[in-house]
Amino acid sequence: MTTGNILLVEDEEKVRHLLKRIITLEGFNVQECANIKSARRLLDDTPVDVVLCDVMLPDGNGIDLVTYIRERQLPAEIILLTAYGNIPDSVRAIKSGAFDYLTKGNDNTRIIPLLFRAMEKVQLQQRIQHLETRIVNSYASFQEIIGTAPGIKAARQLAAQAAPSDAPVLLLGETGTGKEMFAQAIHNASNRAAKDFVAINCSAIGKDILESELFGYKAGAFTGAAKNKKGLMEEAHQGTLFLDEIGEMPLELQAKLLRVLESGEFIKVGDTKPTKTDIRIIAATNREVTKEITEGRFREDLFYRLNMFTVQLPALREREEDIPVFAAYFMQLFAAKSGKAVSGMTSDFVMQLKQHDWRGNIRELKNVMERAVIVAQGPELTPETLPLEVRWHKGVRQHSGTFDLADVEKEHIQWVIRYAAGNKTKAARLLNIGLSTLYRKMDEYSLIK
Repeated sequence: MTTGNILLVEDEEKVRHLLKRIITLEGFNVQECANIKSARRLLDDTPVDVVLCDVMLPDGNGIDLVTYIRERQLPAEIILLTAYGNIPDSVRAIKSGAFDYLTKGNDNTRIIPLLFRAMEKVQLQQRIQHLETRIVNSYASFQEIIGTAPGIKAARQLAAQAAPSDAPVLLLGETGTGKEMFAQAIHNASNRAAKDFVAINCSAIGKDILESELFGYKAGAFTGAAKNKKGLMEEAHQGTLFLDEIGEMPLELQAKLLRVLESGEFIKVGDTKPTKTDIRIIAATNREVTKEITEGRFREDLFYRLNMFTVQLPALREREEDIPVFAAYFMQLFAAKSGKAVSGMTSDFVMQLKQHDWRGNIRELKNVMERAVIVAQGPELTPETLPLEVRWHKGVRQHSGTFDLADVEKEHIQWVIRYAAGNKTKAARLLNIGLSTLYRKMDEYSLIK
């Protein structure tokens, strides 16, 4: 039974393999790296709960990795290991945001208990985040879903028709199109509105943790299961359970979910008796479900149970007429939040917004507008307040005014890294250069790694 995702960063191969074996025996899923560079790449692409990292590594200090994780607000706790413990280093580590600092050899017996404590902190933070999301979304209604484009109007109408029933709803759409807001609005318009709306992102956690989060477990079911745990199926009793990114759910858990939909009962991890629950399921995915079924990654029978009401949310680029409305809303929101007297947008600014592809949809637009308000120097938002990737249209980037070749190269690398959402491997591929060359260029231009 896996109890969390651990990243082990250690350059000594024998030590790394020994630690991995010990930690794996405790039920953790362990990934390993030999240096900081590979650890950064993995952290950029893979969800990790706790990092166990050596301080002295071939390409840097483990404390630098703590800073990297904290600067990017990654939801991981860090435990540092060193062969030579000293007070200044331990103080520096804790001040940088490390969970704890251990000396190899002297503190070996503390490693496993510390991993469990760090994991408990991560899971508590996840629950707090879920609670905050529920509070923020608790007032969502169909009237607050902005937009007059035909696609969003059709989605809003169908969701409103489905809301009063207990029928499952499947929300389809790209990341950032507002699937959770739709799910909350459906719940708030249903006869279950007085009960809990419980949400979980199926792509954010590993298979075994997802199983225990959804279905709960009995005490003694696996190492570390000291007491019974209620799963979200019980937490959402008589309310609504929102399964975001259900396309990431493993097939064996899809089978257990199908049983809940068909019989209203499930079996907890480590239990032999079924537990009954009365919940409404709303699911969402950004994947093409029919393709997932054909390729064997999604159960066809589960799809037929979920798609009684299938609501397709349009991408923002398909709602060009709604982009200025969203932009004005976010401008007013962030101007009030920051206390800045920003009250308008130039026509060129709005044109740039309409021409952008918005791969991140409304979520991306929200972030862009917050940045624009922060950097604005006057009462109007102009194209200069937009990030470089938004000032790029149909393959042509707006020129910054510099003609120095090094400056142009630096600007282009920055733009491509942002375009790749910080994924260095993807950025190197887009630039058609090796990853090591990209890191060398980033060092040369003092770009943040």
